Amino acid sequence: MQNLQSLMETLSGWVWGPYMLVLIVGTGIFLTFRLLFWQFRMLPLAFKQVFGKHPEHSGDISQFASLMTALSATIGTGNIAGVATACVLGGPGAVFWMWMTALFGMATKYGEGVLAVKYRIKNEKGEMSGGPMYYIERGLKWKWLALIFALFGTLASFGIGSSVQSNTVALAVENSLGIETWMTGIIITAFSALVILGGIKSISKASSVIVPIMAVGYVAGGLIIILNNLELVAPALKMIFTYAFTGEAAVGGAIGAAIRYGVARGVFSNEAGMGSAPIAAAAAKTDHPARQGLVSMTGTFIDTIIVCSITGIVLVMGYIMAGNSFGDQTGAVLTIGVFDKLLPGVGGWVVTFGIIFFAYSTILGWSYYGEKCATYLLGEKFVLPYRIIYIASVFVGCIATLDLVWLFADTFNGLMAVPNLIALLLLSGVIAKESKDFIARRKSGELY
Repeated sequence: MQNLQSLMETLSGWVWGPYMLVLIVGTGIFLTFRLLFWQFRMLPLAFKQVFGKHPEHSGDISQFASLMTALSATIGTGNIAGVATACVLGGPGAVFWMWMTALFGMATKYGEGVLAVKYRIKNEKGEMSGGPMYYIERGLKWKWLALIFALFGTLASFGIGSSVQSNTVALAVENSLGIETWMTGIIITAFSALVILGGIKSISKASSVIVPIMAVGYVAGGLIIILNNLELVAPALKMIFTYAFTGEAAVGGAIGAAIRYGVARGVFSNEAGMGSAPIAAAAAKTDHPARQGLVSMTGTFIDTIIVCSITGIVLVMGYIMAGNSFGDQTGAVLTIGVFDKLLPGVGGWVVTFGIIFFAYSTILGWSYYGEKCATYLLGEKFVLPYRIIYIASVFVGCIATLDLVWLFADTFNGLMAVPNLIALLLLSGVIAKESKDFIARRKSGELY
């Protein structure tokens, strides 16, 4: 077992090493220039697509519901624990590099959304199926690579999607409320089953309620802290921008640490380039691939530029108050401690409940991702067996020690990105063509 763990640690280190991070961020930079900074020029229209009313089109769920489903899997413990880890290992400057990753990652998410709708199909139940496995198969004509992606996605879902998330909830509840992990396991498994067994429409309905409430609640808590400590905001922002280029307070005092951990945690949080979110995007009711691409890219903005920024700024404010030190804490424990210090009696609970709902929503979102990957491999007859196995893994996560599972999940989650990024780069011409077509048809009045 020890040898297996060492092997997985080595593999995980390679998968999430500098070459992968360069490939992920590089793809975003390439698409940004290929599309002439589309994500910045079209951001106002993108948010209008999310919150406006639109005519009915083919698809399973609304554009808003598809975004909430994607965000349910994207906004997770990475927004709390991941940001704290980046700040401890990379210094306050890591927050800046998370922002940079997100700004370029928006172009990647846009491209994923475009291809997801462009190459989606209707399955035998009349539901939409799409995502990297479909645009790899139908766009690149590489069935073998599509199967590899689907395999990685299926395996990753049982780790990063179910067991490690339920484990996070169980431990948070035990530490805060003293409830034993098996009792939490029964409750969260039951609630997961109620939603997951209903399929994408049930998941999207639940996500459309949970995601806005949990995100607004967490952001509101952070904003209260910021408003109550306005004198720390300017020094915190100055430190974030300064340390991003000087490397001060980072591990080893090197700027490379700020970049490495800021980029790594940013990618892990918003999942741009990982290939998961386009699976939900493919189910959206929309009249044009580019329209759904616009909706998809707002997810990266919300996840990192808004939610992660709240965590990062508050943490740096706490860092300044503590005499430029994070102490010996990291992860969620650090975030809970800082929030509680800056908003006594309430701040810690804001983070604790944030962790619970963020993790639960991730369980729901990833169940759909894993199901689509599994059915691509094994057929629609495997839908119910997959859902049952996935729900069972939620309970197992609450009562098991998951060090090795974390490594497996992290590794397969990273491996998903390779086939997806290859497709994004090779099909970038299709993305650009669909973007131009969308603009032209809106100008002609053919599209609203």
